[in-house]
Amino acid sequence: MEGVRPADRYSARGDIEPFHVMESMNAAAAHERAGNRVLHLEVGQPSTPAPLAVRAAAKAALDDDIIGYTGALGTPELRERIARWYHERYGIDVDPARVVVTTGASGSCVLAFLALWDPGQRVGVIEPSYPCYRNDLKAFGIDVVSIPVDAETDFRPTVEQLDAAGPLDGLILASPSNPTGVILHEEHLTELLGWASAHAVHVIVDEIYHGLTFDIEPPTALAVDDEVVVFNSFSKYFSMTGWRLGWIVAPPTLIPRLERLAQNLTISAPTLSQRAGIAAFDAREECDENVARYRRNRNSMLGSLRLAGFHSIAPAEGAFYLWVDIAHTGFTASELCRRWLEELDIAATPGIDFDPVRGERFVRLSIAGSEADIDEAGARLIGWARDSGLDAPGQEEEPG
Repeated sequence: MEGVRPADRYSARGDIEPFHVMESMNAAAAHERAGNRVLHLEVGQPSTPAPLAVRAAAKAALDDDIIGYTGALGTPELRERIARWYHERYGIDVDPARVVVTTGASGSCVLAFLALWDPGQRVGVIEPSYPCYRNDLKAFGIDVVSIPVDAETDFRPTVEQLDAAGPLDGLILASPSNPTGVILHEEHLTELLGWASAHAVHVIVDEIYHGLTFDIEPPTALAVDDEVVVFNSFSKYFSMTGWRLGWIVAPPTLIPRLERLAQNLTISAPTLSQRAGIAAFDAREECDENVARYRRNRNSMLGSLRLAGFHSIAPAEGAFYLWVDIAHTGFTASELCRRWLEELDIAATPGIDFDPVRGERFVRLSIAGSEADIDEAGARLIGWARDSGLDAPGQEEEPG
């Protein structure tokens, strides 16, 4: 038939891995449609709505604002409030002119990756880590250099590993990390950013889980090196995933490039979200109550996992995930997640999203749900392990 456009002429940019957690969500949704009540441990989002003040501000904006475009960098009011947040939380001064409001941290990835690196340049990505770093870079023709970390270094990269990766043009770090919950403490940041500065490597530090920490308040990378690019988002600590609002803090020399890209790719971040987002920074008490619940959920699930025979778990210092080694079960992570959904009505995410090489020996569990759901999921896992003969005692102690 003439005029048919062949699929093999589509851009190769779309030939990237799927975001597997979305497939886990789809499987869980199908299981629910079949009449099952699913305990959701697969979803990387808060189970709580946006703070009350945010919702009130959004309602007021709908009544009083035409909700038109804003400047590509965001409203002056929100950029100024974000800058003030750095002084309030970290005691450092950030010029509002360095703040770029984005369509979620996903939008930050698109803008920053395009502004920093050209096709063929080499960017180091820690594995395990958030899969969209790797997938976005590949879509843009940027070479991804895997830097695998494991329990030997508490899932933190070392400068020796960076040296072994060969020449790099860029490096992406996260603190706290998704999926391991590991924080890069000040001494780690100082060492890694010092290495990057000495080797003229552009660094992005993803800080979207700041605020969601249990035993230590991590420093912002901006307090260690003012030339890094930092991401943050309203999605996690502020419980605003669907509002699609995030930000970048970047060196002044990068701002014009980010602005031109934003003008052409998105025009601006959602205006209603920007108007409402200003109120989020004054809702710390409400947000911190959520964090206290995540802490209780973490401790509950850690206890349940160890009773179920899962004893190799990454340090869970922040975020709301547990990265669990399941190799002793004899199942791949994909098989195990499928069994848990079918047999226990528990939805979990196989580790292949976060580590394409070693991920089938890990499962990521989200602890962002209600305490009742987390306790119930833990009880079901204990019973499943007992019935399967997998509940052998172990040695590790859980975090406090």
